[in-house]
Order: sequence, then structure tokens, then C-alpha cells
Amino acid sequence: MKKIIVLLFVTLFSFSSCEKDDICDANTITTPRLVISFYDINNSSIPKNVTDLKIIGEGMTNGVVFKGSDLINGSTVSIPLKTDADITSFRFILNYNNPNTAFINEDIIQFNYTRENFFVSRACGFKTNFTLDPLIPFVHSDATVPDLKWMQYVTVKNSIIANENETHLEVFF
Repeated sequence: MKKIIVLLFVTLFSFSSCEKDDICDANTITTPRLVISFYDINNSSIPKNVTDLKIIGEGMTNGVVFKGSDLINGSTVSIPLKTDADITSFRFILNYNNPNTAFINEDIIQFNYTRENFFVSRACGFKTNFTLDPLIPFVHSDATVPDLKWMQYVTVKNSIIANENETHLEVFF
């Protein structure tokens, strides 16, 4: 009888130290991406789709994956900013897959920002919010081999990047 009580006590004691699994809920808001919307330069209220846009981060060889593809065909895209630096540069290559290389056009944008880290939970860790620099939020330049910028006008719509539910940057072309 004593053995059963001791065994029961040991079993209960061993389970008392178990904790809830640390799993980050998929609905938890984590580090947001920069949301860019594209518009028609001739009518700024009309969204315009980009065609085979490939966005490649500085020092990277593969494009940013958005909605399962590294070629963007749409009027909006979300891209990640670096959480360990205050500057992130991307090459925006329009018509990337066009067999006629004369239609391929590359612009470069360097984003300047500050970062603020927030503790979310033990399972999710930290998230980083960004604020685009109020004086020079970005530097827009042409490719190494100049071919005229395809992005004719770029403007900041919302400089605080705390979620992905709103547009942060508008590009007119």
C-alpha cells in the first residue's frame, strides 16, 4: 500500500512541473512589413498593377516572396525591413521576365528608419516597429546602368510601420 501511495505521489509531483506549451499563435501581430501601393501616374486615384516585378534586397540573390511568388503582379506588395539595421536597400526590377530586355527597368530604393523593439510573449519573442526618417525617409536612384527611372514619383503615406493593414509608401508610374 505504501508503494502505491509513494508511486502516486511521485507521479503527481512529476506532472505538477509541466507548463503550457509555448507556441506563438498565428494571429499574433509580429514585425510588420513595409506596404507599398502602386498607382497610375496619369490618374493618381487609380491603383495600377506592376508586371513581373522582382524585388531583391541588397546582398541577396533571390527576390522577396509575396503571396507565394517572387514575381509580383498586382497593385500592392509588402516587403521586410532589416530589424538589425536602420537602412535597407532593395532593387525593384519591373518586367523581370520580359524576353525583350529593353522593357526591363530597375530602380533602387534605400529606406532610412529607426527601430523600436517590443516584447510580445515568451513564445513569440520580440517584434520591431519602424518609423521612416522624417527628413530623408528613402533615397530613390536608378540602376547601376542608367535606363531612366520607371518609378516617376514616390511618396510616404504613413511613416509609422506598426502593422500591415495600411499603405506606407505610394509609387506612381
